[in-house]
Amino acid sequence: MKRDEFHKLFKTPGPVVLPVIHVLDSARTRKNVEILLEAGAQGCFLINHDFEPERFLPIIRDTRAAFPSLWMAVNFLAVTGKDAFPILGQLQSEGCQVDAYWADDACIDEDGANIEAKEIADVRAKSGWDGLYFGGTAFKKQREVDKSRYGDAAREACPFMEVITTSGVATGQEADLGKIETFRAAIGDRPMALASGISPENARDYRDVDCFMVATGINEPGNFYDIDPTRLGELMSITRSLSKGTAP
Repeated sequence: MKRDEFHKLFKTPGPVVLPVIHVLDSARTRKNVEILLEAGAQGCFLINHDFEPERFLPIIRDTRAAFPSLWMAVNFLAVTGKDAFPILGQLQSEGCQVDAYWADDACIDEDGANIEAKEIADVRAKSGWDGLYFGGTAFKKQREVDKSRYGDAAREACPFMEVITTSGVATGQEADLGKIETFRAAIGDRPMALASGISPENARDYRDVDCFMVATGINEPGNFYDIDPTRLGELMSITRSLSKGTAP
C-alpha cells in the first residue's frame, strides 16, 4: 500500500486519527465510539488491555453489530499475527468484519532473516482475512532495536505489512523525531503510523506521520478508558489544519 492509497481510503490528505479504545465492556465501548464519530475521527482501534482475547471477542462482535459501517480495527494485546489472523479470519467468515489488525510486535528482524515474520505472513495468507496489517516495528516494550538500526528495521518491515507502525519508548511517551525521520526516509512512499505520545499539543510536530493511533493524549485526565470529547476535538481540528497546510 502506498501513502496516497492510505489517505484516499480515509478521505483525508492529512494524518488519519484512529483513537485506541481500551475496552472494558460493550456499553462503554459504544459510548466511546459515539464520541469519536461525533468528533469526525476516521475510525478506531479496540484493544483488550485488561483481559484475555476470549472475553474480547463478544465486545468486537457487539461493536460491529452496533456500528456496521464503522472502520474498526483491533489489537489483541501481546499476541502476534500468528495467533490473531486465524481469529480474524473466523470473525470475517461469520460476517464480523475487522478492518485492520495492529500487532505490537511484527517480529521484524533488522538483519533480514525475518523467519517469524515470514511464518506470520503464511498464516495470514491462509486465514482468509483481508484487512490491513499495522505491524509494530522497533516498538515499545518489545525487543529493543539499536537506534542505529531503525532504518534497517523499517525497510525490512515493508514487505510484511500495509502500515509500518512504531512508537515512543512507552505508553504516552512521545516518539523521538529523529526516529520518525529515519523511518520516513527508509520506507519511502509507504504509510507510517505512530502509536504512542500523540496529543493536541505535539501533533504538528508529527505532520509527516500518516496515522495517529492515540489514547492517552485524548482521554479524560487520569482515565485510561474514556475519550475526552474536548481533547479529541482539539486534535481533529489540528489534523484538519494540517490537511489544508494551514497549521503553524
